Amino acid sequence: MALLEVNGLKVHFHTRDGLVKAVDDVSFSVDCGETLAIVGESGSGKSVTCYSLLDLLPKPPAKIEGGTAVFDGIDLLTCDAAQMRRFRSNDIAMIFQDPMTSLNPFITVGEQLIEPLIYNPDKSRRQTRPDARMRAIELLDEVGIIDPEKRFDCYPHEFSGGMRQRVMIAMALINEPRLLICDEPTTALDVTIQAQILALIKTLQQKRNVAVIFISHDLGVVAGIADKVVVMCEGTVRETNDADGIFYRTQDDYTKKLLAAIPEGPKVMQSRAQADSTMIQVSNLKTYFRDHSKASIGAAKNYIKAVDGVSLQIQRGEILGLVGESGSGKSTLGRSILQLAPITEGSVSFDGTELNTLTPKQLVPWRRKMQMIFQDPYASLNPRMTVYETLAEPLLYHGLAHSKNIDQQVQLLMDDVGLARASLRKYPHEFSGGQRQRIAIGRAIATKPELIIADEPVSALDVTIQAQVLDLILNLVERHNLTMLFISHDLSVVRYISDRVVVMNKGVIIECGDTEALWANPQQQYTQQLLKAIPLADPKSERLRMADS
Repeated sequence: MALLEVNGLKVHFHTRDGLVKAVDDVSFSVDCGETLAIVGESGSGKSVTCYSLLDLLPKPPAKIEGGTAVFDGIDLLTCDAAQMRRFRSNDIAMIFQDPMTSLNPFITVGEQLIEPLIYNPDKSRRQTRPDARMRAIELLDEVGIIDPEKRFDCYPHEFSGGMRQRVMIAMALINEPRLLICDEPTTALDVTIQAQILALIKTLQQKRNVAVIFISHDLGVVAGIADKVVVMCEGTVRETNDADGIFYRTQDDYTKKLLAAIPEGPKVMQSRAQADSTMIQVSNLKTYFRDHSKASIGAAKNYIKAVDGVSLQIQRGEILGLVGESGSGKSTLGRSILQLAPITEGSVSFDGTELNTLTPKQLVPWRRKMQMIFQDPYASLNPRMTVYETLAEPLLYHGLAHSKNIDQQVQLLMDDVGLARASLRKYPHEFSGGQRQRIAIGRAIATKPELIIADEPVSALDVTIQAQVLDLILNLVERHNLTMLFISHDLSVVRYISDRVVVMNKGVIIECGDTEALWANPQQQYTQQLLKAIPLADPKSERLRMADS
């Protein structure tokens, strides 16, 4: 008998706009020690399915319309609040997508870890504070937290993204659950940290014989850890099979689309880089930030060296890829080039003009020539402005349009980025993540810039939407004669779009060269680690890699 058996699950949302069938007749099972991956794009019903099992959906608007979810002989969908609290405390745990919003910023990591041990609903399983502390420190050590006794008393903001996710894993395992639900636990992580987290989950599962449900939009991510895969689309199950069947013998067109969307292979378009035509010259650039966490009265000033003596050139017409893990200085370098971050030392010249010597007023005409696409379009778009107002603003500010032709100019921008003109009066929250990124791209190209700096523009998107946005960027670069600095932590994405690649680590450039040459023969160990960490849609290769790690 399966540990969890879900049959005919139906979850509907009753909204002002009508009925939304978020989950429609979904069935699957998972055994002890088995990993079931549920994959699909955003909105496919993956998370709603698992949230409904633990009664985590807001009711209303959500309502479970039918089905059963039998866990160890008990239907979770019929449990009262007290029964569900016991299940969530002891038998079923969840690792959420964003640990920073899941962890309480006002309470130390250690206190959050021992809480379920001290206040367990099952009084027979409660522990004293000293015993709970000892257990928590042991688990922090098990999930790879260095110096766990000291880190026990730290706050979430004092951990990196990967370390916070390790804390979330420890928190989920603290009461030794029999079922672990992982909701996109690696989406926001660097590829190297992602590979470590996946290997850690697999190791802990085998050690403790825990059943795992792993939710993801990326088939490549689940290739090495899944025993079975359920593919969901628009609330329904499109395909269920073992991992080898899904990856090597799939019959469903939607599954094939997900597999095809994983970026792989070299750039398909020919390079347009103009030799000996340097647009951007960065010389010995240093951008330091004061480290206030170590500041004290009378003490010497401490600085974080975000960019430390970087020199590079961007040729007119080329796409230069800039890669490295979080904290390597990639984004700070991009912002420093655009004069959006204060430069400590060095220079940035655009066609021979040193931008760092210009006043804010003198920079205005240069702003039109260089634009930025930010990582999170929801944060970078003004929620109070319609798409029309967002696209019209830079045109009017730089005098590139006037009241007589502004409507036509904005409509042409919508056509350029593949959005319907009928959506012009909508606000950002009315669009999907991929559509919002298209709006941000439209705003960036509105002024007909010569240079665009794209800062992780696809890292938060589904693989299918990511592929669409990457192709859109390549087409716009070709059509509008753009030069681009493309920042990413994912070398497979950079390979797909870039002519040359620069690798950064700890504020300095450690390697650079032609994309395919660097891919075929990376010289630095750090670059080799980045390449090795790229998830492949090949279960056999991924299992071998995890076994090696």
